[in-house]
Amino acid sequence: MKYVRKKRLSADAYVDGILKGNRILLSKSITLIESSLPEDNDLAEEVLTTIIPFTGNSIRIGITGVPGVGKSTFIESFGKQVTSLNKKLAVLTIDPSSQRSKGAILGDKTRMETLSVDPLAYIRPSASGSALGGVAQKTRESMLLCEAAGFEVIFIETVGVGQSETSVYGMVDFFLLLMLAGAGDELQGIKKGIMEMADSIVITKADGENKKKTERAKIEYQNALHLFPLSKTGWYPKVLTCSAVHEKGIQEIWDLIIEHNQQLKEKGFFEIKRQEQNISWMHNIIKDTLSNRFFNNEKIQELIKEQEKMVATGQIPTIKAAKSLLSVYDSYRSSAD
Repeated sequence: MKYVRKKRLSADAYVDGILKGNRILLSKSITLIESSLPEDNDLAEEVLTTIIPFTGNSIRIGITGVPGVGKSTFIESFGKQVTSLNKKLAVLTIDPSSQRSKGAILGDKTRMETLSVDPLAYIRPSASGSALGGVAQKTRESMLLCEAAGFEVIFIETVGVGQSETSVYGMVDFFLLLMLAGAGDELQGIKKGIMEMADSIVITKADGENKKKTERAKIEYQNALHLFPLSKTGWYPKVLTCSAVHEKGIQEIWDLIIEHNQQLKEKGFFEIKRQEQNISWMHNIIKDTLSNRFFNNEKIQELIKEQEKMVATGQIPTIKAAKSLLSVYDSYRSSAD
């Protein structure tokens, strides 16, 4: 039986489907922008450029936390709170990729059984790949596609607290940090930079015998936040507790986000923050584009293998090898121009 390749959709077909809220075409569009195939890049860029005027109307919320904090359980409970207000919710979850196979489990839908069948919710898991910061390389673009599709609230769940986790901060309006209580050294188990960026810290699993521990942890974290300088927006981060299993404290978190959103808009910082994020996005695109051009260059690919062998055997210093490759690439680009 002869294989017949499916006809590629046009950019107009993708855009039309997205703007009509067609979830199948939305998913296909996200797959398109996540593609590393050169032939998909121009089409993805055309789709993104066309939908930009229809974006920016959602509340963007970044959710991160230490392993075991119960992010999926929290997101399901919090997501149900959002959809109960008749708001359309998109959840972009990032699963860590294996450094060996480059694959990911992408099991977030199975961990959010109730939310995944909610007609107002859309869950899209993606692999983090080689991207730092706990987010996939195309998370920002996926978020914009969801906004164009009419989703009013966007959750971005990151893979967990790490050294470069804070990149999610550069694409959301509200940065929510989930923490556990009862370890006895809570304040030592988190990076200072992430605490400084958090718009709120939520102590999870505030139920049963753990409730008293979460209240003590709440006081410790609130006292710690007093040591950090106030942000230029004038927003003072608050520490809350919640039980996602019993859906306690969830409403208070949503109310706090709305309060934050209104305060930033009243003071003019909301638009400024969005503008700064767009500029940051531009710089990231430049870096990614230059990196892709370098590593996809056939001549460089051949030379990299040679330099790798020489570095591995100690025939050449690592820095010299890297600079040599960059020099060759610069020469190649100059001759091409």
